[in-house]
Amino acid sequence: MSVPRWYAVAGPAYLAALLAVDTAVGLRAQLLLGLLTWLVLAAALRPLPGIARAQALGVVLFATVGEVTGSLVWGVYHYRLHNLPLFIPPAHGLVYLTGVAVAGLVPERRLVIAAAAGAAAWAIAGLTILPRLDVAGAIGVPLLLCFLWRSRFRAAYAGVFVVVAALELYGTSIGTWRWASTLPGLGVRDGNPPSGAASGYVWFDVMALLAAPSILASGRALRAVTTARRTAGIAA
Repeated sequence: MSVPRWYAVAGPAYLAALLAVDTAVGLRAQLLLGLLTWLVLAAALRPLPGIARAQALGVVLFATVGEVTGSLVWGVYHYRLHNLPLFIPPAHGLVYLTGVAVAGLVPERRLVIAAAAGAAAWAIAGLTILPRLDVAGAIGVPLLLCFLWRSRFRAAYAGVFVVVAALELYGTSIGTWRWASTLPGLGVRDGNPPSGAASGYVWFDVMALLAAPSILASGRALRAVTTARRTAGIAA
């Protein structure tokens, strides 16, 4: 996964500024932030190899499904305006690219150990000393630990975990989104943010990495069909 290392700085800087601006604007300006973020993602994807673009777009796809399900349908968390901001889907792509860039900056073993220790400590704190009991979050952490232990993409997962954890703490602290105190319909206590939020995010990456070859192949097939139609039109 080839992503320029400077994305590790540019990504967090843009995302932090984006969330800060969002807290001060209404719906109309939020739509403009969404358009801007789509353009930023397009620019970030342009210099990357095809497989990296497919992976990032796969994250956008699966994360958006997760956002609609978790926020709008289930109500596990909600955004400031009780909608799904237009900038959220492309921001997921930027988060993924940032995490991969972080993985390229830090030696794999150190990054994976730091991510695993951080996730485990967060889960334990949520069950013991944090102000809000976080049972639901702690349930998700073992899944991340499993991926960090067994997967060949463990460095990327660790990098994404670090980025998502920082954004969760930042986003909830400034009020961009808020997690429900209990999982709706289940009554299981949840943190704000839960330790499992960053861990669960890895699922989007797992699915995207699995789907990326198919996404890339579909894109190539579509371009081939488009090229053939244009050629046929010129010949006619």
